[in-house]
Amino acid sequence: MKYFINYSNKTHPALMGDFEVERFLSYLVNQQNVSSATQSLALNALAFLYKEVLKNELSLKLNFNLSRRSRKLPDVLTPTEVMKLLSQVPPQHHLLVSILYGSGLRLMEAIRLRVQDIDFDYHCIAVWNGKGNKHRRVTLATELIPELYLQINSVKKYHNIDLQNIEYKGVWVPNALSRKYPSAAKELKWQYLFPSTRLSIDPNSNSLRRNHLNESSIQKSVKKAGDQLKLDKRITCHTLRHSFATHLLQRGADIRTVQEQLGHSDLRTTQIYTHVLEHGANGVRSPLSDLL
Repeated sequence: MKYFINYSNKTHPALMGDFEVERFLSYLVNQQNVSSATQSLALNALAFLYKEVLKNELSLKLNFNLSRRSRKLPDVLTPTEVMKLLSQVPPQHHLLVSILYGSGLRLMEAIRLRVQDIDFDYHCIAVWNGKGNKHRRVTLATELIPELYLQINSVKKYHNIDLQNIEYKGVWVPNALSRKYPSAAKELKWQYLFPSTRLSIDPNSNSLRRNHLNESSIQKSVKKAGDQLKLDKRITCHTLRHSFATHLLQRGADIRTVQEQLGHSDLRTTQIYTHVLEHGANGVRSPLSDLL
């Protein structure tokens, strides 16, 4: 929004409309050479501005140049590099980062896990309201089970202390569920699997609660661990998700299965991982290998 206003010589958005937005979106592509994702982000931000703030919706038939820049291939770690990265992650974040790779979760999906989302019987994790507000079940590495039990014991300790605080209102529970299950906020199974170390005030209800871990602390841990490896790759929390998908395909997993694990709506989004496989796109062996 700020970029749009500056581009328009600081004209107030209320004095502009479809024409100025079309011109700005075309400028991003023609002069700034941005990707389609960046252009879409700008469009969504401006659509929100005009609909929710200015109460003057943009036309559904905007006429602007679409970005044709292809999506870049993601950075993927080898299994050995993943092991080295995990060994560099601080102990307090090791389990969460291991789940990012072992189950292919997005960072916020992992941070928002509740105690009851871990299914020890069927070795899976329930992900509720992921990207696109979708639910899914993903695989759980059995090797993480002992560490998960320790983590839940840690949650129990926090929970027992919190219940002794008369001002404590329980963990945040979605509105519909909080009405249906009034006592859920103070039940152990609803507590965050990775809770914050301190209580805080919920700005929406002005209630004292224990929120989940802050995502920035995990991002910093992964970045620091990645810097220590000194690899010529951009290593973030999402790199572990990319690596999870690629390694599944390398092991012969069906692409539809990988799509379901990642929670992708469009198979084409999952297919990008076939282009980063060690043996070439879709695992095809080059005929040159037979000659040499």
